[in-house]
Amino acid sequence: MIEGLTTDAARLAAGEVSARELVEYSLDRIERDTLGAFRVVCAEQALEEADRADRWRGEDRPPLLGVPVAIKDDTDLAGHITPFGCRGSHQPKTADSEVVRKLRAAGAIVVGKTNTSEIGQWPTGETTGFGIVRNPWDLGRTPGGSSAGSAAAVAAGMVSGAVGSDGAGSLRIPAAWTGLVGLKPQRGRVSVWPHVDPFYGITVAGPLARTVEDAALLLDVLTGNHPDDVHRPPAPAEPYRRAAAREPGRLRIALSFRTPFGVPSAVDPEIRAAVLRLAGVLADLGHAVFPAEPDYGLIGLNFLPRGTAGVADWLDDTPDPDPEPATRTEAFLGRHIGRRLIPAARRAEPRMGRRIGRIFERADVVLTPATAQLPLRIGALSGRGWWATGKLATAACPFCWAWNVLGWPAIGVPAGLSSAGLPIGAQFLGRENDEATLLSLAAQLEAAEHWTGRRPVEAQGSIRDLA
Repeated sequence: MIEGLTTDAARLAAGEVSARELVEYSLDRIERDTLGAFRVVCAEQALEEADRADRWRGEDRPPLLGVPVAIKDDTDLAGHITPFGCRGSHQPKTADSEVVRKLRAAGAIVVGKTNTSEIGQWPTGETTGFGIVRNPWDLGRTPGGSSAGSAAAVAAGMVSGAVGSDGAGSLRIPAAWTGLVGLKPQRGRVSVWPHVDPFYGITVAGPLARTVEDAALLLDVLTGNHPDDVHRPPAPAEPYRRAAAREPGRLRIALSFRTPFGVPSAVDPEIRAAVLRLAGVLADLGHAVFPAEPDYGLIGLNFLPRGTAGVADWLDDTPDPDPEPATRTEAFLGRHIGRRLIPAARRAEPRMGRRIGRIFERADVVLTPATAQLPLRIGALSGRGWWATGKLATAACPFCWAWNVLGWPAIGVPAGLSSAGLPIGAQFLGRENDEATLLSLAAQLEAAEHWTGRRPVEAQGSIRDLA
């Protein structure tokens, strides 16, 4: 049975299970997958790597030796295509991305690549070319996106952990809708080479995991830069796993329900109640929790050029692309408007950072909902034009994207279950380069909330079947 990155690594190190047994279990779960989580599975290679892991006799044991993980299908894996949800004449990549290189160096075994929405645009995992990803908590709903398959795979116990990417909440949204921890690190913390500046700085790679310690461990593994990276933040003062293990001290926490659009959002009452309950838990833990709103200004004018131009870049780099209609419109806007506005967006970012960053004169962390709605039903965004799709997606998920413009860290955490048993998520937004405080606070909350024991029925049933 797969438990999580930290536990599985410890079981392997203690000899309680072999890498082959764990990977075989993972592959068996994936083979029985009814969620559509994976686009491609690397079974033969994964088993070969598991056998090599079992033969390890070195003194300095890699931290994830023999642990099965998944990567999102925007990440290059040598010998495989990287379609990012879009049909086209893709050619297999000749080299691993930096993310995969670091996973391999840590001993992790990449068992496959997970499905995503087309070029990561929408908070789902539904494409015309590669099918539908379903939520293990409710097969009629999406797990969120765009790191949909990665979230579904971790939540359903197919892998110990996964890497996704986040350009507007694509880690935190699926974490919220599947009961996971999703960490968006500081821009540049995790190298996404061979991409040097994906979506003009709004997109980063990061962990999807069952626990805060797992997320911290995976971030430790992934942290670092390629020599040609554009963004190079200062190195962390300590390992993130150590930060997650220490008490955060008494923090000032701003509770916010205002979206970056500058007006209160129509938040589902159950989500509002869940976030307010978390605020009470945090206050009981000794933190000063008070209502306060970041001053977002017109930050949307900075996000849209980057998003549309980034989609245009991906399509222009895809031979013979066959995108969905909404993607075509997004790319058209990016080519003809977005790219022209990128220089202005770059110039405006420091000013916006200073404006929004004033919240940290009063607070150490900002607490908001991760989404405004419960997990969307499958097909909720299908067959609609660009405007209608964007309007519905934004109404469901309005809280995450501003921190992508700023490049600052954020972490999504479980906030409970709805009356129908659907996961609800919240997020902590941090100041620049301060993943450590977010991890420390999230770990303290996890210890109080005991969310690690929550499993979707689909995953529980499958695990019993294989036990």
